[in-house]
Amino acid sequence: MTRPHAPLIGHAADALEEALRFSGPADQVVSRHFRAHRELGQRDRAFVAEAVFAVLRRKRSLEAACGGSRRPRDLVLAALVRLQGVSVRSLDAIIDEREREMLGRAKAFDPDTEPQAVRAELPDWLWDRLALEYGTEEAFALACGMLAPAPMDLRVNTLKAARDEVIARLRADGIACAATPYSPFGVRLDSKPQINRHPLYEDGSIEVQDEGSQLLACLVAPRRGEMVVDFCAGAGGKTLALGAIMKNAGRLYAWDVSPKRLAGLDPRLARSGLSNVHPVAIANENDPRAKRLAGKIGRVLVDAPCSGFGTLRRNPDLKWRFGEKDVAELAVKQARILAGAARLLKPGARLVYATCSVLREEGEAVAESFLAAHPQCAAVSCAEILAAQRIPLDTGPYLRLFTHRHHCDGFFAAAFERAA
Repeated sequence: MTRPHAPLIGHAADALEEALRFSGPADQVVSRHFRAHRELGQRDRAFVAEAVFAVLRRKRSLEAACGGSRRPRDLVLAALVRLQGVSVRSLDAIIDEREREMLGRAKAFDPDTEPQAVRAELPDWLWDRLALEYGTEEAFALACGMLAPAPMDLRVNTLKAARDEVIARLRADGIACAATPYSPFGVRLDSKPQINRHPLYEDGSIEVQDEGSQLLACLVAPRRGEMVVDFCAGAGGKTLALGAIMKNAGRLYAWDVSPKRLAGLDPRLARSGLSNVHPVAIANENDPRAKRLAGKIGRVLVDAPCSGFGTLRRNPDLKWRFGEKDVAELAVKQARILAGAARLLKPGARLVYATCSVLREEGEAVAESFLAAHPQCAAVSCAEILAAQRIPLDTGPYLRLFTHRHHCDGFFAAAFERAA
């Protein structure tokens, strides 16, 4: 770790102060800070980013350890001492007497004396919701499972390489890795190298993608020659996974309401070798281009906009940025998008609904309301779909992934089929 010094701690505190406004994603805030301070080297940037995200992960206990202080500099200093093993003595030259006393108390702070929401590092409302839905013990394990940074998962592009070949090449290049336990084309790295500079990335043989996202493509299980729609494609990570499963045959639409997000697919698509992908920016789920394909599509994936509470390892700011009202509004939006996507299905077609959330309001509740309102659609067991692909993962009729159990991002998914 870079040795902390006054200017560097100042940079971390400034970036954290902006991130704590919660006006946008924390990673974008940190990136803007780096663009404004190009004098920071790679190790300095790593220090700043790690400090900011450490505070965002454990903001509640750090505030309690600081005696209730919410000053960004206090929180950065406390994170160094409590989480990164920096001694108070080593900071003597750059802290004042108040900070020295505060850090002494912070170092001795015992979080086990605090309420469960503080120990779980969650806002009260979110802790209460999770405890109600899963029970106190499971909710605490779930919350703690998302406190450590996420590893780097890769998806092997099977159009260009086999997983065993990729693993052998990475290991030969000194990158420790192993096959993911569930995804048949996933690789998990032991570290976080600059993989975007590796030849396998540059030639499109691998993409960075969490194993949970890869499993959604397996649930869709598109067949060669089909017409398939990725309804909320974003930057197209799951689109590319679907295209590889389809072996570049058929027609694959990547739809999103954000042209900017969709533009992120272009360079990835160029590397992938896929020629059957058609990105389209749509206005909403009722876009005329969507209506023209009503009743004609064989597979549809709806990875709906959500709170992202299953991705807190990567995006810890989400638990502070979203509140109960936001989740309720998202659930209404999710139901609307899902209903719009269902109109695309031809008889016998499959629809997969997914969110990277651990809240039932964004998962089971949306799926069950959809089934009640769409008698022409029936639920299909996610466990059976995966078993047919020899994927050893059974979480019941719905797919429920938890970081503390499955070691990937938290996801919910439901599969439906329209009557033939």
